[in-house]
Amino acid sequence: MAAEPAESAPSAPDTAESPAPAAGGKPARSLGPLRMVWGLAAHYPRQVALALLALLASSSATIAIPMRFKAIVDQAFGPGAHMGDIAGAFQLMLVIVVILGLATATRFYCVSWLGERVVADLREKVQANLLRLPPSFFEANSPKEISSRMTSDTALIEVVVGTTVSIALRNMITGIGGTAYLFFLAPKLTLQLLVAIPLIVLPIVVFGRRLSKASRTSQDTIADIGASVTETLGAIRVVQSFNQEERETARFHATVDRTFQAARRRIAIRAVMTAVVTMLVFGSITGLLWQGAIGVATGQISGGTIAAFVVTGGLVAGAFGALTEVYGDLLRGAGAASRLNELLAERPAIAAPARPIALPEPARGQIAFDRVTFRYPTRPDQPALSEITLKVDPGETVAIVGPSGAGKSTIFQLAQRFYDPQGGTVRLDGVALPSADPDAVRRRIALVPQEAVLFAASARDNLRYGNWEASDEQIWQAARAANAEQFLRDLPEGLDTFLGDNGSRLSGGQRQRVAIARALLRDAPILLLDEATSALDSESERLVQDALDRLMASRTTLVIAHRLATVRQADRIVVMDKGRIVEQGTHEELSRLGGLYARLASLQFDDRLVAEV
Repeated sequence: MAAEPAESAPSAPDTAESPAPAAGGKPARSLGPLRMVWGLAAHYPRQVALALLALLASSSATIAIPMRFKAIVDQAFGPGAHMGDIAGAFQLMLVIVVILGLATATRFYCVSWLGERVVADLREKVQANLLRLPPSFFEANSPKEISSRMTSDTALIEVVVGTTVSIALRNMITGIGGTAYLFFLAPKLTLQLLVAIPLIVLPIVVFGRRLSKASRTSQDTIADIGASVTETLGAIRVVQSFNQEERETARFHATVDRTFQAARRRIAIRAVMTAVVTMLVFGSITGLLWQGAIGVATGQISGGTIAAFVVTGGLVAGAFGALTEVYGDLLRGAGAASRLNELLAERPAIAAPARPIALPEPARGQIAFDRVTFRYPTRPDQPALSEITLKVDPGETVAIVGPSGAGKSTIFQLAQRFYDPQGGTVRLDGVALPSADPDAVRRRIALVPQEAVLFAASARDNLRYGNWEASDEQIWQAARAANAEQFLRDLPEGLDTFLGDNGSRLSGGQRQRVAIARALLRDAPILLLDEATSALDSESERLVQDALDRLMASRTTLVIAHRLATVRQADRIVVMDKGRIVEQGTHEELSRLGGLYARLASLQFDDRLVAEV
């Protein structure tokens, strides 16, 4: 009988269809990586202790049920049974059933709570560590793959902590205790049962492995459906613009058909497995009953004994059969824990020194590059910067121009200390960046990127991302200075309006002005502008440029621009090519030199802007 219907040992088919590891993940070869998970669970000793007590109680009650069957059959079904004996036998059985139900419910709640809590703690720890890692880590590790670890792998661990371990312990106790009771009841029949159990478990293991592989394939094809839907619907305008609806429908049909074929193979394996296991289980029970009937007929054992033996034998066989599948789940959970532990073990290459040098107060806003050479970790043979020397004085506006790949964006990356150069030194207000706390460095810098990055949050939260303590009055002042006040007030719920994924409810110009207002609220002495107007129409560019002029006032500003018209008024223009500074000067000076800047300018100016570099 199913002693614990709420959380009985999973059959082989169900277990084999547990969540698959993250893409590219494989089950571990040992359970060692799960130590990290046990360490998190150990932070909640009360829940662990209560779960173990409930586990012992439920397993004991499970074994007590066939004991009562024996007494009921022997005492309550005999020709000379009295009403008092019958009532006593069944009343005690009901007490055991109540204990079993309460213990099962308690165990289920505790282990499920532990599973959810451990996964929540693990996700928070991994996310906190990821936020400390520099951009170079995410160049070598896909954020999509990391996201898969944070979802699929943690789901596996939740199953392990919240279900699998509990089932494994319960089946171990039930199997061992049940086997001992079987020897007490009928030693000869028990030896026959121990021979039959491997015959039942073997096909479960063999078919279970095949079913597990087929299930992973099925899970992968289901993931392909999700990826196809996301890709197609995300590019719906392109699909419809090029009249590719029929092609995309056919492509999706092929993906769905692959999913169906994988599912059909999984179902076929499961059907054959069910047939084989069913025949073996009920065949074994029939054989044991046959032997038991002979024993009853010859007076060697009682009817109650054979009833208790059959029930206990079923429990023991189910317990040991489930353990083989549970071990596979534990290995998959160990693999998931190993992949998550890799993320937890990562240490940021950019970190504060043991005794950081404090940046001078008040901030001056001076930044200097002294013979800086840098290569990206993913491109070690290609220098991004070579012997760069550049000093930007407080309050100065310096424009950095040059062809794509010249090293302009790398200047910004090093200024914010997302990387450390292999040669030379970057200084902020006279302090070498490796000697300062990166957090202190970045607090003195405000960034307006080429494409404004907004979060799926309210307008207020996006604006105050530059200064989380900013009041609504300060937010409106920044919005006014950024030419963003009017459209923000026109939003349905004002600052409380949800802006959608990456600000999808705003136009490109509006998103850029929100980014400028965010930088204004930052109120940092150094401003980095990364082609902040390159993707805007003329009207939006005028509004954004007007807001930028206010933002740049009294701040040290570094500007990356392809539109040379936007940097003609800079105090100095630095021209870069192939990682080197090749020219410096004002627009007029560089135009007269006839060098790279003059050639770039000739492509763009004919008394008006005609193109972009």
